Amino acid sequence: MTFVPDTLDATNWESLQPLYEDLVQRSVDTVTGLEELIRDESELREWVSEAGSRLYVAMTCSTDDEVKKEAYLDFVENTEPKLSEIGDRLNRRIMSSPVINELDSGTYGVMIRDIEADIRIFREENISLYTELTKLGQKYEEISGSMTVQFQGEERTMQQMGKFLQVTNRDTREEAYRAVWARRLKDSEIIENLYDQMLAIRHQIALNAGFENYRDYAFVAKHRFDYTPTDCEDFHRAAEEICVPLSRTLDAQRKELLAVNSLRPWDLGVDVHGRDPLRPFEEVNQMVAGTSRMFHRISNELGTMFDSLRDGESLDLDSRKGKAPGGYQISFDRIRRPFIFMNATGLQRDLETMVHEAGHAFHAMYSSKQDLIDNRSPPIEFAEVASMSMELLVHPHLDEFYSQDDADRARRVHLEGVVGLLPWIATIDAFQHWTHTHPSHSREERAEAWRNLRKRFGANVDWSGMEEMRDIGWHRQLHLFTYPFYYIEYGIAQLGALQIWLQSLDSLDSALQNYARAMELGGKLPLPALFEAAELTFSFGPETVKELIDAVQTRLADLPA
Repeated sequence: MTFVPDTLDATNWESLQPLYEDLVQRSVDTVTGLEELIRDESELREWVSEAGSRLYVAMTCSTDDEVKKEAYLDFVENTEPKLSEIGDRLNRRIMSSPVINELDSGTYGVMIRDIEADIRIFREENISLYTELTKLGQKYEEISGSMTVQFQGEERTMQQMGKFLQVTNRDTREEAYRAVWARRLKDSEIIENLYDQMLAIRHQIALNAGFENYRDYAFVAKHRFDYTPTDCEDFHRAAEEICVPLSRTLDAQRKELLAVNSLRPWDLGVDVHGRDPLRPFEEVNQMVAGTSRMFHRISNELGTMFDSLRDGESLDLDSRKGKAPGGYQISFDRIRRPFIFMNATGLQRDLETMVHEAGHAFHAMYSSKQDLIDNRSPPIEFAEVASMSMELLVHPHLDEFYSQDDADRARRVHLEGVVGLLPWIATIDAFQHWTHTHPSHSREERAEAWRNLRKRFGANVDWSGMEEMRDIGWHRQLHLFTYPFYYIEYGIAQLGALQIWLQSLDSLDSALQNYARAMELGGKLPLPALFEAAELTFSFGPETVKELIDAVQTRLADLPA
């Protein structure tokens, strides 16, 4: 017997309310009763989570479809606020149990810790504010998804324009770059307004919950129990001291090999030897088939797991007008199946995205064995280890897409990208810290903060005549608008993924065993314990970063330039 009827419409509050009221009214005086309440609430939340996920997927796949947009917004406006309110009542009911301390800490410990944090920050007046933030985030995705440019006689999406930044003709690259950013400038005022509204609402949420700023509130809301803003600043310093000098050395080599007076923004993606851009595939089905072969060569288990996604329902991969930008993996929690969304246009970065999101899907499949939805949901810092590890583990098998020479090029592009990624992560994270701890800043002060961060972490690029475009560079970073303070996780996870990669160079079998063992735990253990389960060091200061980037540099030295 299950608690939730098979006919439930989990998008509709009127259908959900009787089930939630039943849960709230239950006795929690015995361990058996308390555990039954937790299990049934988990089952109900699976239905709700999947319903919300499916509405979000439908909306992002077709941002120009009014019916799908309205269905998603109806859920956001009319169901999610009720869920927040009843969720707090349930949390308090659980924590009021006289036998709460008798629950098995291995099964319920992390969940209880998180519930205590959620109770601490919950304020009824914030429910409507979160609804407004979600609607503003949807507006940002709608604006971004609608951006196209006319280029070489065709209307193209922002993602489709990426391939023109890799062509060997410098004039074409410049024309493409200017076209893209001229289009972004057209909506820059709207996006600045959206961000101003978001910052004001987030700050009010923090004040309502008793915090001085949204940054400090977000650390509690995101259940960051194992590191602090000071630790993030250590990561920023590590990126600045270790990655930026190496990245700028690579920039200097690029400038010399391209034989240009100065590096311009459109010079960063082209091959320095004038070779044609890497084109791993022409059609999306070719990318999927080749990715399957790569995973089967790593292990039959991973290959079989990937092939299970080729069911006609779990992938939406091509780029098209009206589709939201970016890529993501989302879980349908009731059926315990992953879904992957991306915008593929035939570039090497598309292949990396495919492999990255597949890593998330593997994580979801491994952790699906956990009974409780809370225990299936890993902290983001470890979720990204699952995905970033796969980007590195496929390196030996890139010959599924390339000749040996081009496979080496792809490996070099990716490893150089790792060196450049950590400073970019530091940039975005530091920008969020600044904007949310200076809530009354002006737009010019914000632009100046961005310029200073780009000077600190960015490439040696000549922005002459492009200053206005430089100053809105952050507009394209989705996370700033829809997932505030979700970005340092990529940095922490990249360091974990590099450790998995180094393990694989010694013993692929051991690395895969460590990977699977840790991923099966989902979110059942605290973050440092998840790292430990994979035999990884949980640290992201200068010493750790130096050791790992030195290993990357050694591998780069072995690859043809």
